Amino acid sequence: MTAKPEKLKKSGGKVPHTYAILFLIMIAAMVASYLIPAGQYEREEVDGRTVVIDNSFAEVEQSPVGFFELFKAIPTGMSEASSIIFYIFLVGGAFGIIRATGAIESGIAKVVDKLEKREKFLIPIIMTLFSVLGATIGMAEEVIIFVPIGIAVARAIGFDAMTGTAMVSLGAASGFIGGMLNPFTVGIAQGIAELQIFSGIGFRFGAYIFFLGFAIWYVMRYAAKVKKDPKQSVIYEIEKRAQKSSTKDQAEALGAFNWRHGMVFVFLAVGLGINVYGVFEWGWYLTELAASFVIIGFAAGLVGNLGVNRMFDAFVDGMKLVVFGALIVGFARAILVIMEQGVIMDTMIHGLSSVISGLPNALTVIGMFFTQVVINFFIPSGSGQAATTMPIMTPLSDLLAIERQVAVLAYQYGDGITNSIIPTSAALMGYLAVAGIPYEKWVKFVWKLVVGWLFIALVALVIAVFIGVS
Repeated sequence: MTAKPEKLKKSGGKVPHTYAILFLIMIAAMVASYLIPAGQYEREEVDGRTVVIDNSFAEVEQSPVGFFELFKAIPTGMSEASSIIFYIFLVGGAFGIIRATGAIESGIAKVVDKLEKREKFLIPIIMTLFSVLGATIGMAEEVIIFVPIGIAVARAIGFDAMTGTAMVSLGAASGFIGGMLNPFTVGIAQGIAELQIFSGIGFRFGAYIFFLGFAIWYVMRYAAKVKKDPKQSVIYEIEKRAQKSSTKDQAEALGAFNWRHGMVFVFLAVGLGINVYGVFEWGWYLTELAASFVIIGFAAGLVGNLGVNRMFDAFVDGMKLVVFGALIVGFARAILVIMEQGVIMDTMIHGLSSVISGLPNALTVIGMFFTQVVINFFIPSGSGQAATTMPIMTPLSDLLAIERQVAVLAYQYGDGITNSIIPTSAALMGYLAVAGIPYEKWVKFVWKLVVGWLFIALVALVIAVFIGVS
């Protein structure tokens, strides 16, 4: 899902708060409204999309944004992004209920119990399971609560805490990057780009197989080295001090998997299937999807025997977890409000298109991709980054004759891949803290995987340009 507000530390100082970064960008946009010439493109409706008319840019009268307008932009941005904000809240609440039933934890314990003596299958199965959760419900911070389980399982069969943390977190990350049905990234980005929600699912699934497959190979290769020689562990000194726990004890602590848990998974699977059908056949958008997720959550709570009070407590708790990411969408929208009021957004788009218009489309998309990678360091919230960048990348892709779907892919991969290594990712720092793994040790372990993922993304984007994914 979206990043939570953690005060993270780097060597040499603190990383600025994400909201502080966005507010500084708002101030920069206000100042820019005095310095950058105002200009506008003409736009028209084509097949239900608002598109920029090429060669229609013209300078207009300057319209600088004042000090009070800077602060008015915040509630205005919240209002304009309200459908997305409440969508995030409601989906977060629904999954809060699903988590409260204990179905996910008990399901994992069931898988662990079945594979207790067949550990070679453990890593790919666990990683695939979490990748599905990452691809469908945008699992990110929720990984934190499963890290101790992963570590206990890994140590019990001769691996280390790094393996346990990786098979849970990198499995979810693989699915998050693939994002076929991720409502918090792909869903929001496609909505802003005026594309059918979850369109291009076939191409995304193909790329997801490569992201996941490479991650499974990477973790299994490392785990095999550690099992053969524990001194090969990146955290060998930490492992020597660790107390090993039993897989069975860990599973028992989670509670047995029962028919209620099974029904929760059935409701979730059926609900997601209906959502996909609704999007493609009934024209569902954020309002319908949010309502559907609420129904899924309530149904899971009732069959999970939570009771009415516990169900709504879990619903509120789920919304609390996404407050940071939900409200950041409003702040991100405030930046655009200032640029729109200052009439400078089109000027910036015109400038960008002028700089890269002579490049082949494949190189242009690669430029978009690495721009998103850089922005992700400062805005690690997937939904916040979509709200910040897609209103600019969408018309830019139109001007450069690049499919909007490809621009969404560039955002999606630029946002998702580096979450597994950047210190501004609250999810990453959270599960490293729970695992007791120093950040620098994690970087030593994961950097080659991230480079591999970046390469896969580049290949996928170039292919997407040439085949015209739409």
